[in-house]
Amino acid sequence: MDAIIKPIRSGKPAEKSEIPASDYMASAIDTDLVRPSRSEAEAAVKTLLAYIGENTSREGLLDTPRRMVEAYDELFQGYAQCPAEILDRTFGETAGYDDFVLIRDINFHSHCEHHVMPFYGKAHIAYAPVDRVVGLSKLARLVDAFAHRLQTQEHLTAQVAGAINAILKPRGVAVVMEAEHTCMSVRGIAKEGAKTLTTRFTGVFQDNPDEQARFLNMVRGV
Repeated sequence: MDAIIKPIRSGKPAEKSEIPASDYMASAIDTDLVRPSRSEAEAAVKTLLAYIGENTSREGLLDTPRRMVEAYDELFQGYAQCPAEILDRTFGETAGYDDFVLIRDINFHSHCEHHVMPFYGKAHIAYAPVDRVVGLSKLARLVDAFAHRLQTQEHLTAQVAGAINAILKPRGVAVVMEAEHTCMSVRGIAKEGAKTLTTRFTGVFQDNPDEQARFLNMVRGV
């Protein structure tokens, strides 16, 4: 059984998430929504292929509708994942650890909800625990759970921070995400290499400029 230790340090808890905590306690699948069947989804892919001018009967495209639907099942599996279940196990044996925990360079890939085109990059996450910590791999899994949905980077950043805030109830959360969006780099303005940076700070990282600066310096490796 996990040991019970005193709170790491005094101080007010992190601010409440603007998104209700209940929103993180289940998957994102809308059970009231009537979902198309797999065959209907494959037929929709075939329609899109015909729309761009392809011959859907040619050999190279015969299995494309099936393959594309299977790929969507993998790329968007985050809708079926529950953030609360990912962060459900914590550990109390920390030997009085009283600083924040930072994981840098969490690779992620997601899809822009406006064009359903990929964006990809790195997430940097820190949280200041109160008396229990969560397994490090769980934070990476949390990023994937939200990234494997249609997203904007701003929403993704807020969701990751909000889930940690609502479920773990730390003294503060800091999230930085940097990503390249193919909807900007390979179409439209076509500016390859342009990066988008988004941040979200709560609790001690929002209220204490020194903690925020220390986090950002550690992210940059200073």
